[in-house]
Amino acid sequence: MNEEFLINSYLKKLSKNNPSSLNLNDDVFFDKNKKLVISVDTYNEGIHFLNFNKPDLVIRKIIRSSISDIYAKGVKPNYFFLAGSGNKKHFTKKNISLISKSLFYEQNKFKIKLSGGDTTFSKNLSFTIMSLGYSNKIVYRNKAKNGDDIYITGNIGDSYVGLIALKKKIKLNSNHKKYFIDKYYSPNLPIKFSSHLFKIANSSMDISDGLVADLNKLINKQKLGYLIDIDKIPKSNNLKLLIKHKKLNILDYLLNGDDYQILFTASKSKRKYIKKLSSKMNQKISIIGQINSKSKKYILDNRKIPIKYLKYQGYSHVF
Repeated sequence: MNEEFLINSYLKKLSKNNPSSLNLNDDVFFDKNKKLVISVDTYNEGIHFLNFNKPDLVIRKIIRSSISDIYAKGVKPNYFFLAGSGNKKHFTKKNISLISKSLFYEQNKFKIKLSGGDTTFSKNLSFTIMSLGYSNKIVYRNKAKNGDDIYITGNIGDSYVGLIALKKKIKLNSNHKKYFIDKYYSPNLPIKFSSHLFKIANSSMDISDGLVADLNKLINKQKLGYLIDIDKIPKSNNLKLLIKHKKLNILDYLLNGDDYQILFTASKSKRKYIKKLSSKMNQKISIIGQINSKSKKYILDNRKIPIKYLKYQGYSHVF
């Protein structure tokens, strides 16, 4: 069974009398009365990160991917709790020192505070992070409206190139390799833009499992579809050059996730405001398509012909 089936068939009914759980259908827990927003994520070696050769960078990546859920709701995270499971091979004095320095850096950068957690012995290495922020409102995931524009902050695809470079599945020159691996370990979260989501977005989430997978989650059971123009999906100049010079299939590099940019929808009346905001904040924000009422989901190529993209459904845990 996959993750979605497990939640819908066995767990969702347990949250029936708990409106703050958002029917287990969003990325966060939200208690409006207590102004509490919480996100929980677990990261396993070999699944969410390749290995623990660079513990400081692994911790950086999982901290940022965790707080990304909170930022994508328009909320600033304030605290985080960290639990780690591993053994003496993982938690050496050297590794603990590197982890501590990395956490110190992340705390200062994002103004968050380590507030508790747990450590346990295990043959396998994993981390669980709970992020917490305060707000009396959030931007929900499943509130897209027919006719909404679909937006993405920043660029996507760089992180995936970094991952396959680490796996030695692509040859890059030293400068390109450093650039893409850095994007994999250190996603650049659009934190300043996040606070403006309340003014513009009808729905929002971060891109973690892949553009197509997350766009489908954003719509979920709403009777809506989307039309995406592949040429409008934001790419870095480095990725454009890589695709051009190596003659790569662009879809292989844009729909695989780990980007942690904000995917959101907004009415067309917000276009001028968003464009002005993008310029003022020096934050790249791109319209990549529209929500429609036809319940049909298409990605168009540069000839405006639908692309078959069933194999690009992103990552899903299978049990």
